[in-house]
Amino acid sequence: MKPLTRKFTETIKQELQSSRGYRRALLAEAINSMVEGDVETGKAVLREYINGTLGFVALGEAVGKSPKSVMRMLSREGNPQVRNLFEIVAYLQKVEGTVLEVRAVKAAA
Repeated sequence: MKPLTRKFTETIKQELQSSRGYRRALLAEAINSMVEGDVETGKAVLREYINGTLGFVALGEAVGKSPKSVMRMLSREGNPQVRNLFEIVAYLQKVEGTVLEVRAVKAAA
């Protein structure tokens, strides 16, 4: 995955700070990517969400992990344990005031 440009990153950050719908959609996209097997994209989107909202320091404090540990978990090389990942997602849902659902649908033929 190519690194994001500063302009693009700043645009996302501004949108995250001003639009609750955008934040919810980005959080859902991160989880959808992971459920579909694209963990790298899911982690990248989750990093953007965190950077544009509460930040790694506040998130680390909230989930009882060091900010560096959370950053490593969600880095390209990171391999977070499911328990840690779900704890982070649960907290982000709480902060956002939303509940993400996973639904089974029949695959297209």
